[in-house]
Amino acid sequence: MESLTPPAPPSAPPAHAGILLREWRAARRLSQLDLALDAGLSTRHLSCVETGKAQPSREILTRLADTLQMPLRARNALMVAAGFAPRYPETALVKPELAQMRRAIEFILGQQEPYPAMLLNRHWDMLMANRASARVNRYVMGGRRPAHRNLLRQIFDPADLRGAIVNWEEVAGNLIHHLHSVVAGAPSDQVARGLLDEVLAYPGVPTRWRVRELDAAAVPLQNTILRHDGGELRFFSTITTFGTPRDVTLDEVHIECCFPVDEATAELCRELARRDEAERPKATSNNRFLTE
Repeated sequence: MESLTPPAPPSAPPAHAGILLREWRAARRLSQLDLALDAGLSTRHLSCVETGKAQPSREILTRLADTLQMPLRARNALMVAAGFAPRYPETALVKPELAQMRRAIEFILGQQEPYPAMLLNRHWDMLMANRASARVNRYVMGGRRPAHRNLLRQIFDPADLRGAIVNWEEVAGNLIHHLHSVVAGAPSDQVARGLLDEVLAYPGVPTRWRVRELDAAAVPLQNTILRHDGGELRFFSTITTFGTPRDVTLDEVHIECCFPVDEATAELCRELARRDEAERPKATSNNRFLTE
C-alpha cells in the first residue's frame, strides 16, 4: 500500500530563518516588539535574527515558533533554514510507528457507518474514507464516481459533486473562508495558495470570494443538503483533530464525520448500506475503507 500522505512539493530553501520568521510574524499581525516581548527576547536581537545578522539557537527558534503557533511542518522548515536538523518526524500512516493511530482512525471511520466519514489532510485531499462516503456520492451522482480525490475540487467543479449540492453557495463559501485563513496563516504554503487560485477560477464562483472577509463570522455548524431524484439528504458535519501531535502527518490531518439531520436521511443511509452489503462479495465484506 502506498503512503496515505502525499509528498510535499519541493521548494527552494529560504536564505535564512529570519525570512520565515518575518513572514510568520506578518501573518500573525505582530510587530517586532510584540513578538520579542512574548518570546522573552530583546527587539534588537529579534531584528538581527530576521535580517540574518544573528544566528539563533535551537532554543530561541523553538520559543519563537511557540509564540507564533507555527504548525510542525513550518517548525521543521524553520530549523532547516537555520542549519539545524528538523525536529519532528513525518511518518506515513501505513508505517509501523503510526499503526496505533491508523487503527484509531479506522475505528472512528468504521463507527460512523452507515453515515459518511473521511480522513483529510491540510489541503483537503481525501486520504481515507468509509464506504458510506462512496455510497452517498454514487447515489446523488447517479452512479458516477467523483472526478477528484480532493474535497475542494469535488465541491467547486461543476462536473463533480457540486451539481448535487442544494446549498452549494453556503457550503463553498464556508470552505473558501477556511482556505483563505489557511493561506493567510501559513505564508509558506504554496500548495494552499495554488489551490485557492484554482477553485476561484471555476465557473460560477462569486468574485467577492477572491477577497478574504476578515469580519466574516465562523459557521458553528456546517450543513450540507444533497439532492437526488427530487429528494434531499441533509447532513451536518463535525471535525476531529489530534491534540498535541508529535508527528507532521498527524498535525496535518483531520477527520470529518457527517451526521443525518433528519430520520429520512438516516433511513436512506441505512438502506444504501443494506444494498451495498447484499451486492458485495463476501470476500470483500470486511473491507470497510477506501484509501489512495
